[in-house]
Amino acid sequence: MNAHHLACALALAALTAHLPVSAEPGYPREGGSHFDYAEVTRVEPITREVRIRTPREECWNEEVPVYESGYKSATPMILGGIIGGVVGHTMGKGHGKDAATVAGTVLGGSVGRDIGEQHRTPDGYRTEQETRCRQVDDYREEQRVEGYRVFYRYQGEDYETRMPHDPGERIRVQVSVQPAW
Repeated sequence: MNAHHLACALALAALTAHLPVSAEPGYPREGGSHFDYAEVTRVEPITREVRIRTPREECWNEEVPVYESGYKSATPMILGGIIGGVVGHTMGKGHGKDAATVAGTVLGGSVGRDIGEQHRTPDGYRTEQETRCRQVDDYREEQRVEGYRVFYRYQGEDYETRMPHDPGERIRVQVSVQPAW
């Protein structure tokens, strides 16, 4: 064997030395696993009842008391003062005319105020409609899907698992093979 063939043989041996040795050619090594597909025979949704809250506003009309103070007009007092001033001015004489005018104005204003009070609307309460609202919650029950029970058949055997989604007509399975001693 020449040196070139010897170097190639050694390089090939070094490269393949780390590869696993199979029991027989064409078969996976001992303890291997692979993926395959199984037929789904039935799917059942797994549900849970949940309570749903829906807020809404509820409004109504309500009669509420409103305080009203009576109407107080200054007009009777002003008119009484003017009339009293004119009367006092007319009745007064000399230097006393000014004093009579002032006295007539004050007295007339007082009389006018008293007359105005007699005809004033009294203090009191009345009712008026007021819209009142409040927040209320309505509740309803609802079924929520939490997952699926999946029944499947692989090589004539029936199995069951739980999944977060419906897998459809077939499911991917991992097949592990171990020797039994």
